[in-house]
Amino acid sequence: MRRWLLLLCLTLLGAGCASKQVVVEGNFPTPLMDPLPITVGVIYPQAFAEHEFFDEAKGRAESDWLVKTGEAQVEFWDKVFNGMFAEVVHIRDWQTVQTRGGGIDGVIIPAISDLQYTIPTHTNVKIYEIWMRYDFRLVDISAIHQQDGGALTVNPDERLAAWPVTAYGKTPTAFLQTDEEAVNLAAVVALRDAGAHFITTFGATPDIAAWLDDIANESPDDGEAPAQNDEPAPTIPDEGVSPEATKGSEEADGTIDMSTAGASPADPAMATEHTL
Repeated sequence: MRRWLLLLCLTLLGAGCASKQVVVEGNFPTPLMDPLPITVGVIYPQAFAEHEFFDEAKGRAESDWLVKTGEAQVEFWDKVFNGMFAEVVHIRDWQTVQTRGGGIDGVIIPAISDLQYTIPTHTNVKIYEIWMRYDFRLVDISAIHQQDGGALTVNPDERLAAWPVTAYGKTPTAFLQTDEEAVNLAAVVALRDAGAHFITTFGATPDIAAWLDDIANESPDDGEAPAQNDEPAPTIPDEGVSPEATKGSEEADGTIDMSTAGASPADPAMATEHTL
């Protein structure tokens, strides 16, 4: 009898602290908007593309939580960027920088600096909530370099803009049967909220607005008559990268290896380290 009671207690204890895992999935439509007539490069750092967060149970009545958002992040932001810009180039290696760099107007690098969530176990309120904070950077293609080992680096001093985007999502438990489904839906709602904020604030960010003005001023007018003095019509200057790759560590030349995550949430303007 004692052995049976001991096994029962261990079983109940294990059930109370069982781990729950969510791989975020959702349906993400492409934004309905007129895309900006520019070409942007996109770098998804490894910490972003494989993003997940783990929350250890605080008591016997709670469970460990592992929520993986990386795949959903990439899928979602691909939809946003493809709806916002005329062309999107994914930069995964140095060859892409060399072959496509001359036609890329700027490179966007997203990072997740903070993620928090609450479930009814935490608040005793039947609502599941997720908060996310992104730190976005925009850099010129010339700011991307290659190190000896092939890793790409970004010089933080060459950024064009840096700005945060916050997001919030919630769902009541009445709609869903399990905690996992509720957390997944809250994450999907938070992603959509982040996309809406990104779209509506992008052009209003002062550094972004100045960058867009520079691109517009460099572009020739479509209806302009050909020059009569045999001079070539103005074109967008080649923004390609110098064939010499910048090498060395952050201490040596100011570049930051993209092999580890790292910006402080308190300073979204700081460059973060990422792996492609």
